[in-house]
Amino acid sequence: MTTLSSELTQLLRKGVVIPAHPLALTPERALDVRYQRALTRYYCAAGAGGVAVGVHTTQFEIHDPAVGLLEPVLALASQTADEHLRDTPRPFIKIAGLVGSTAQALEEAELALHCGYHAGLLSLAALRTATDEELLAHCRAVADRIPVVGFYLQPAVGGRVLGYDFWRRFVEIENVVAIKIAPFNRYQTLDVVRAVVAAGRQAEIALYTGNDDNIVADLLTDFVLDGAAQPVRIVGGLLGQWAVWTRRAVEMLKTIQEERAAGRPDYQKWLAYGAQLTDANAAIFDAARSYRGCIPGIHAVLQAQGLMQSTHTLNPQEVLSPTQLGEIARVCAAYPQLADDLFVATHRQAWLDE
Repeated sequence: MTTLSSELTQLLRKGVVIPAHPLALTPERALDVRYQRALTRYYCAAGAGGVAVGVHTTQFEIHDPAVGLLEPVLALASQTADEHLRDTPRPFIKIAGLVGSTAQALEEAELALHCGYHAGLLSLAALRTATDEELLAHCRAVADRIPVVGFYLQPAVGGRVLGYDFWRRFVEIENVVAIKIAPFNRYQTLDVVRAVVAAGRQAEIALYTGNDDNIVADLLTDFVLDGAAQPVRIVGGLLGQWAVWTRRAVEMLKTIQEERAAGRPDYQKWLAYGAQLTDANAAIFDAARSYRGCIPGIHAVLQAQGLMQSTHTLNPQEVLSPTQLGEIARVCAAYPQLADDLFVATHRQAWLDE
C-alpha cells in the first residue's frame, strides 16, 4: 500500500487550491504539448497546492486505450510540475483521475504511481448498476494500492447518486485521504459531511469542494451536524472552475483561511463575491444547457488569455453553446475582479517558452 507523506498529508488537510487540469488540443485535436505544459506552469506559478489530471476537466475520453493519451498526459503534467518547482521547491500534490472497472482502475493506479502521482481521484461513474457492497469492494481494492480521494460526481456529467450509507462505510477505508464533494446538491453534500462526522474521521479525511456552483459558501460554512463537538470544514477545492483564474482562487482561499484563523470572516463580502463567482461559473460551465458546454467553456476562457489555441475537445460533439461566448463575455465584463488576466499576460510567454 502506498501512503501519503506526512508533508503532503499536512498540505491536504490545511486546504489548498487544486485545479482540475484541462487538455490542450491543436485544431486537429492532437495533444498540444507546448500549451499543455504552459497550463501546468500557470497553475504552479499561480500558487496552486497541486493539480488533478485525468479527471472530468481533462476529458474522460483520454482513458480510452484507443485514444492513447492517458500516459502521455499524466507524464507530461507530472514532469512539468516537477521541473517548474525545482528551483523553488514546496509541497505540491499530484492527483490522477482513476476510472472504470476495478481492473482498469488498478492498472491506472499503477500508471499514476509510475508517473509520480501521490493519490487517485476515484470516479465510480462506470459502475452505474453496482450495489453499495460492490462499490465499496472496488474502493477498498484501489485504496490498497494508492491513497484515494473519494469523488461525488454530479449525475448531470456522468456521476451517480451515492447515499449516506455508502459514504458512512466509505470513510472507514484506511487509505482514504480526502473527498471531493461535487454533487451540486446541498442534501447530498451534507450526506458526505455527516458520514465523516459519524465515523470520527474529520481530522483525517480532508474535505474539498467540487461544487463549482457553491464554492465560497462551502469554504465559509461551519458544519455542525449530528451533535458534533467541533465544526467540520471544507478546507479547499478541487475544481474545474479553478482551472481558470487560478491566481485569484489562491488569493481568495488564503484570505478566507486568514480571516477564519483570526475569527473574523467577512461574511457579507464573501457571500456577495460567491454569488458573482457562481454567476460566472454558470456561463463558463453552460449551466443553462445542462453543462453540455462545460469543458469548451473552460477552454474559451483560457484561449482568451492566450493559454490555449482552441476550444476543441476530443469529442467533436462537445462544443460551446450558441449563446455561451456571449454569456462568458458578460460575466468577464461584469466581474473583472474574478479574473487574473494581468498575471497571465505578464508571465504567459515565459510559460510557453520555458
